[in-house]
Amino acid sequence: MLLRELEYLVALAKERHFARAAATCHVSQPSLSAAIRKLERDLGVPLVQRGQRFSGLTPEGERALLWAQRILAECDALRQDLSTMRGSLSGTLHIAAIPTALTAASLLTSPFCERHPHARVSLTSLSSREINRQLAEFEIDVAMTYLDDEELVGVRGTPLYEERYLLLTPDDGELADRTVVRWAELAALPLCLLSPEMRNRRILDGIFREFGTTPVPVIETDTVSALYAHVATHRWSSVIAHAWLYMFGVPDGMRVVRMERPAQAPRIGLVVADRSPEPVLARALLDVTRELDLRDELDRLVHQHLT
Repeated sequence: MLLRELEYLVALAKERHFARAAATCHVSQPSLSAAIRKLERDLGVPLVQRGQRFSGLTPEGERALLWAQRILAECDALRQDLSTMRGSLSGTLHIAAIPTALTAASLLTSPFCERHPHARVSLTSLSSREINRQLAEFEIDVAMTYLDDEELVGVRGTPLYEERYLLLTPDDGELADRTVVRWAELAALPLCLLSPEMRNRRILDGIFREFGTTPVPVIETDTVSALYAHVATHRWSSVIAHAWLYMFGVPDGMRVVRMERPAQAPRIGLVVADRSPEPVLARALLDVTRELDLRDELDRLVHQHLT
């Protein structure tokens, strides 16, 4: 059994199409199909439900897929571990971040790359649900997400900061000169918010309910950049997470105002799969993170924009 055959099986399960899996692996479709058949002979079980097109994996194939993902992840960890013995950490660190935390990711990746110049970083934006799946299937090493997410299972978390919320509103808006804005007061504003499938929006909806109100946004979007593009027209206001200021700041003609604090602030942190040993690159990122103070860095940024 060759590692390459396991890679083909993982690619086939991900692409659910022989031709696309072959293209992903940079081989011809007949070569991939022959390797999968050889793997079936070596294991003595059928792995793929065969027909005119790919119909999925057999129960044995699903079990073999879990082992293949684990074996390939351990091989990557072995290569990374051996690279540390040569005095220079190398390989690719696969990070995923929820869109609302992606804006602050460079606060971690930049010092990591400075410390480990031979390592590379692959940073992906994923939903919290997809993060949980990819951690379990060894597709990513570490994720930046909400630590309070009820869907996170089988992980270890390292807190980074508590998410704080600010009103982003035009300079001449009716609440622009306030020191603190109450959540119930936002009902009168033309709002642009993230869409309900976003975890951040569901958190905001819960806070609105906590203060006895419900938002009725005029515009909803699933990206922070699109949200900023709309509020920059000075026609809309929004509730933003303070970490967004690090990437987007405050558009000209707009200002930020403190929101009253909810009973519990959501926590953003790094999570890794609860397995031992940890991937070497993930552990290296955690080591760098423990020497940083993202909470203080982002709080200083908020103070700068408020004053």
